[in-house]
Amino acid sequence: MTDHFEVHERDGAARIGELRLADPVTTPALADPFLADAGSLWTADREVPDGDEAALTVLPHRSFPAGTREEVRESFRVDHPAIDAPTAAVVDAETPRDVGADAYLLADASGFVGHGEAFRDAILSAKSALPADTALYLSGVATPLNVALLAYAGVDLVDASLARTKGTQGRYLTADAEHFLEDLEELPCACPACATPRAEFSRADCAEHNVNALEAELRRVRERIRAGRLRDYVEGQARHEQWLTAAFREFDDQWGYLEERTPLMRDAEVTAATAETLDRVEIRRFADRVTSRYRNRFTDQPLVLVPCSATKPYSDSQSHRQFHDAVKWRGHTVSMTSPIGVVPQELETTYPAQHYDSVVTGDWSEDEIGFVAEVLRRYLTRNEYSRVIAHVPDHGYREVCERVKADPDIDVPFEYTCVDHPTTDESLGELNAALSGEPAYSKREREHNTVKAIADYLFGDGAGDDLFDGSGGGASDAGDAIRTTGRYPKLQVWGDDPDAGREGEPGEQLATMVPQYGTLSFTLAGARRWVESDAPTKRVAIDGFVPHGSVLAPGVIDADDGIRVGDEVVVEGPRAFAVGRAEMSGPEMVESTRGVAGAVRHVEEK
Repeated sequence: MTDHFEVHERDGAARIGELRLADPVTTPALADPFLADAGSLWTADREVPDGDEAALTVLPHRSFPAGTREEVRESFRVDHPAIDAPTAAVVDAETPRDVGADAYLLADASGFVGHGEAFRDAILSAKSALPADTALYLSGVATPLNVALLAYAGVDLVDASLARTKGTQGRYLTADAEHFLEDLEELPCACPACATPRAEFSRADCAEHNVNALEAELRRVRERIRAGRLRDYVEGQARHEQWLTAAFREFDDQWGYLEERTPLMRDAEVTAATAETLDRVEIRRFADRVTSRYRNRFTDQPLVLVPCSATKPYSDSQSHRQFHDAVKWRGHTVSMTSPIGVVPQELETTYPAQHYDSVVTGDWSEDEIGFVAEVLRRYLTRNEYSRVIAHVPDHGYREVCERVKADPDIDVPFEYTCVDHPTTDESLGELNAALSGEPAYSKREREHNTVKAIADYLFGDGAGDDLFDGSGGGASDAGDAIRTTGRYPKLQVWGDDPDAGREGEPGEQLATMVPQYGTLSFTLAGARRWVESDAPTKRVAIDGFVPHGSVLAPGVIDADDGIRVGDEVVVEGPRAFAVGRAEMSGPEMVESTRGVAGAVRHVEEK
């Protein structure tokens, strides 16, 4: 339990926190200015410190070097006293334990920072054992070059001891390199320390510069976290040193750790500029849900594959309007794109399908072709079509289709309608002709299938039918228990009983489509239907109070493990039934003793 640290914003495992001292500190931050060390018990017995609201007091401790045997650690284990002040406990990555402190300092950090796999294992070990609402502190390891990755992995506090020491050794640090001072003809920095003429620049000045550079990099990291763009920065930053690249890739392999901490949606654009973009949680999560949760309901129409567009959502682009004029609702349009994979028309607004931008060269890498081909293969394995009309250009798109077509598990004919460029009159004419005789689907069917598809994506396989299909399933909208109003993408979903709603309304409103993120926002009636249906429900159980505006973590009794930041959630307790959005993951809601667990949109007192 912590009284002096609270997480305010999250960007994957990285977070903006507040260390509640007399003068609050925003993390990630340097701990040097406010750290008070009560001392090591190896050299002498220490009195229990009184603590200070203006400082983070490191409790009396015994540190162990990396590799110390467990029986030795256990023999010299320290009993940490409880102090009514901000405290940090010294633990090690091999056997971290919760002792009720506000922050935890990993004593063996110097033994694993610098080694990708060991760094990954140490952070995962600490994060799994320590409370989610406490700060993680690595001492003696931070430099301007590595601190962005430390924060990306989940580190909240560092110090300037290593940067200062390197300065006294004549090593000049920047965010992308470490230089020997004597090799520099001019100083690549404009901080106050570097205002000294080069000929007079001393090692003491170098130490001052290194600390300034570390502080500046932490400011940059905090701003990146606030913007939801730290991953973009780290993709480039990690390339400056081999161990950073290794550690970055090791964390990409830890799907569970990063996915639990990555919001379902956000305002930040996904920048697809490196091969590592394909490993981002947002990309893999979208591809996984499209191929495991989404189900095509336009079963009377063939699949029409088209290339993506720079304009998002795709249907707003000139090229896709031309495709639409040729298709005329006679085919189910799915866009192919790197790095997303495949995007069914119903999910074109769902994050990150309209929130990414990629480097366009006309050439696809082998990684891109392999990724998109695998997503398309899985999509066709799950969804049945009479045929596939691939209205795509040569090179990457065509190669993806050819690979999937050649797969023995794919038993659907492909035909190609792009003569030269997808938007030429000849190509569009071929597309129109290929769909001749196919039945067109209705506006009602299109809208109903869209809200069902979004429900599938958000809640699980079959959720759309469970929530909105009165007949209990099926591809047709004939048995739907809903009506839709509004203009796409601002659809409103209503129950099919016209007498259930208020006067002048078409029924009882259940949900609204949120065009910014392509998600659903439920009313209380929609939340009740969700709870009563067979669709997987994301629930937050609270204590006996009526929430207004938000639910704080201390009031949460239990929460589904699958809840992610941004998820629609049902909040229920002895006195209230509510619906809103998660501001923490489910596990963090349960573990935390501070912070906003969820924002409440509608609430009903029992």
